[in-house]
Amino acid sequence: MRPPPCAAPYSPDTMSQAQSPSQSQSQSQAKPPALSRDAFRFFHRLRVRWAEVDMQKIVFNAHYLMYADTAVADYWRALALPYEEAMHHLGGDLYVKKATVEYHASAKMDDRLDIGMRCARIGNSSMVFECGIFRGEQLLVTVDLLYVFADPATQTSKPVPQALRDCIEGYERGEEMVTVRTGSWDELGADAREIRLRVFVGEQKIPVEEEWDDADAVCVHAVAFNRLGMAVGTGRLLPAEGGVSKIGRMAVHEVLRGTGVGRLLLQELMARARERGDAEVALHAQRTAQAFYAREGFLPVGEPFDEVGIPHVAMKRRLG
Repeated sequence: MRPPPCAAPYSPDTMSQAQSPSQSQSQSQAKPPALSRDAFRFFHRLRVRWAEVDMQKIVFNAHYLMYADTAVADYWRALALPYEEAMHHLGGDLYVKKATVEYHASAKMDDRLDIGMRCARIGNSSMVFECGIFRGEQLLVTVDLLYVFADPATQTSKPVPQALRDCIEGYERGEEMVTVRTGSWDELGADAREIRLRVFVGEQKIPVEEEWDDADAVCVHAVAFNRLGMAVGTGRLLPAEGGVSKIGRMAVHEVLRGTGVGRLLLQELMARARERGDAEVALHAQRTAQAFYAREGFLPVGEPFDEVGIPHVAMKRRLG
């Protein structure tokens, strides 16, 4: 978790009114309802490791904050927000001001835990996240995290941007976080180029001159955008030959892999292929992505081979 900004004077967005002793006593006696799994849209699952268990053979108390912080990081992925780039885009960063932990029961080694996370409130410059750590239906620990949105340079708080507020509130209402647009290279090339340079040239070290070809001009391109308008994934559909089309240049921002962005892109490209009457779609899958395409109904064809120095396998799927 990020520490609070050392020079950031902070006052809560809402101040409690003075209460009489009888009011305070009655409120202290009234316990808030316990969190249930139904309160959360988002869950991060983990298994307790040996290193997290203390001499009492239960999870050491401080590790529950680590579990909550890990879930927060995954929460941003669920919002399709690559955290570092998203905060730079928004002109600020989030800092922990306060963390509260309440223990109800203990987790043990090898327990599978579901870490529920939700944004419970967004104020002017702060937001409160509520976390419930569950073993099955049993609530073990609750964690409340108070974050302040601040300027990293001056370490002073600033209003939560409306775009971030809309993104979080939309997610908690059950809205989709990613939109896939299709179009020509002239329409989407700038965004597709950014992702392909990041993944293929920057990450996989493919020579830049081998990344671009004349096919881009005649392909249908798909680009996935998050709620901030940032491109987070891309792919392309080549013209069909003999009723067989080819999908290629599939790339997703590394922070968001495994969150469903690639599946949305693939489904959209296959839908475009069906619309024009293609009978089959083929692709060259990197071996590390073969299982992903297999889950989407693609079958391997022939022996593995190298392409631009990376192991690949040809795969095909019929379009029903």
